[in-house]
Amino acid sequence: MKIPVIILSDNSQTRTLLDMYFNELDSVQVFKDFSDYSEIYDTLCSADKSILVVDVSNECDEKLDFILKVSNNIHNAKILVLSDNPSVELIVRVMRSGAKEFLPLPLIKSEFIDVVNRINKSLYCVAKSGSKCKVISVFSNKGGIGKTSIATNLALEMAKISKEKVALIDLNFQLGDITTFMDLKPSFDISYMLQNLDKINDEFLLSTLERYKQTSLYVLADPPYFKQANDIKPAQIVKLFNILKETFSYIVVDAEASFEAKNVSALTESDLIFLVTVANLPALRNSQRCLELFDKLGFDDNKTQILLNRYMENDEVSEEDVENVIGRKIYWKIPNNYFTMMSAINKGIPVSELNPDSNVAKCYRDLAIHLTDSIYRDNLMKNFENILGGA
Repeated sequence: MKIPVIILSDNSQTRTLLDMYFNELDSVQVFKDFSDYSEIYDTLCSADKSILVVDVSNECDEKLDFILKVSNNIHNAKILVLSDNPSVELIVRVMRSGAKEFLPLPLIKSEFIDVVNRINKSLYCVAKSGSKCKVISVFSNKGGIGKTSIATNLALEMAKISKEKVALIDLNFQLGDITTFMDLKPSFDISYMLQNLDKINDEFLLSTLERYKQTSLYVLADPPYFKQANDIKPAQIVKLFNILKETFSYIVVDAEASFEAKNVSALTESDLIFLVTVANLPALRNSQRCLELFDKLGFDDNKTQILLNRYMENDEVSEEDVENVIGRKIYWKIPNNYFTMMSAINKGIPVSELNPDSNVAKCYRDLAIHLTDSIYRDNLMKNFENILGGA
């Protein structure tokens, strides 16, 4: 059965060229004569699998909004975006909207055929993210400074912003709180997963991890009994991460507040470690020692970044004081909003669901955008350098 293709372009020459290229492929069939976006959307909804080609050279914002709607709601519709102005900023916006393929105009036939073949393949098999997956660990070896809140809220916002599958892992093996913070009662936990590593595939993962509501965030809870935690080995953590990377685009880890071997293995596997601190001298001295240990473990400065929680502009310990004590620049500041955060925790919901307009909710959203945009940019520089022409 041929895959239906819908072309959305204001340029007649582009549509004609696309028709000609698609007609050379036996696996697809171009659907024509759509009057508006709603008719296109309804057609995509009714198709088992489909390809949507969108030329955003004109009416870019309106078309990106439509792409976002399709990517959020029609998971078997694959989207290819075209533009006669392939800037870095545009491609980042395209990726954030949920489209995974981009080509510049005018089209090069060989590149176009390769992309369509790749899309066809992805429609019939599970796409593997593999080495493209990014692991972000949230760490502090001092308790009570908001590490779990940060991991939980950041993971959810990254799932919303990126439209990718995100895994949130609770590695607080003794007293994890993620399920409490999100009001979840998962049927399985990390100890069960580690006992079944040889059985894991994409379907097993997505049915075993607890999906958070209707988002693309999946939660792996801590083990319920202390003895189970004691049985976990560092090598199992590494193997678990390698398996998760095949299915998820991002893994956010609420790391244990310790330097035990299994936690160090998780930190070693991470692409980015947020060292969480607050603006008081004991916490800053503690963070300073953590950075020294990270240095001994061979972690470079780009991998370990300072995240200042409960930040207040008029605090006695200033931002400059924090950076002078630690000897590092602050990567991100999360504002102090005690009542909003405590209300969210007590209700078992992320802060964006309690009050999306609060300063702290906006801060998590901005951090997620900053992270995903940075990752998109890195991928663009590596994978689309020929497309961008050094832009």
